[in-house]
Amino acid sequence: MTYEQKITSELEFWKFKVLQKPSLLSKTTNRIQKKINTFIPDSVHQAITTAMKQMVKTVLFGSAYTTAKAVTGLTLMHREALIKEKIENYKRTGAAEGGITGAGGFLMSLADFPLLLGIKMKMLFGIAALYGYDVKDYRERLFILHIFQLAFSSKNESQKIFHKIADWDNQAHRLPTDIDKFDWLTFQQQYRDYIDLAKLAQLLPFVGAAVGAIANYKLIEKLGKTAMMAYRMRYFNIQSIEEHQAKSIITNQNLMH
Repeated sequence: MTYEQKITSELEFWKFKVLQKPSLLSKTTNRIQKKINTFIPDSVHQAITTAMKQMVKTVLFGSAYTTAKAVTGLTLMHREALIKEKIENYKRTGAAEGGITGAGGFLMSLADFPLLLGIKMKMLFGIAALYGYDVKDYRERLFILHIFQLAFSSKNESQKIFHKIADWDNQAHRLPTDIDKFDWLTFQQQYRDYIDLAKLAQLLPFVGAAVGAIANYKLIEKLGKTAMMAYRMRYFNIQSIEEHQAKSIITNQNLMH
């Protein structure tokens, strides 16, 4: 079995899991979170949305992240070996950061939110570069944002995002050129609701450090896997397009003869 055959089966299983119908628990959790959101004043939602928007925009367009250079000349297997190593490093970094902020109590746990966001985004930029994509390209940064959404959204929302990125290279030219047209309200609510469940116990005394470390480790692990699967989809889609084009050229040549 070749490496590509092996990861094709992994990709197909992941697609199946993403597109599965939401479980009863998932539906119940989603309803509860939506109900909680209705009790929060619109002004608070707006303030959080603005903060999230500025935070993510700073990361998406910050020079510290966009300087990652596209890696060329490597096989897919070599690229993914380096990517897996990078994800492991970021998991350890995130766990250490979550442990420190979790041990520091309520205020430091709140500080964990932007710190963890920065770690996740930096990892995604590194993964994109290792797959050979130029992160200075606006569309590649939007793809990174969609990966983030796919990993940290409810079942229904993540399925919508999945269909958007499944044919990304054919659809990217239709994307809005203005980042402010992105649906930031949905983005922040989905992300906040997702990590609230994983991170709430970090605010508790005595157990905060352990919870913070484990939660960050798992969240980064999930994001890393989602990113790999998203880029694998693009890889095989591009291969399919190139094969179709090659067959068309051969067919046209045969017709000419």
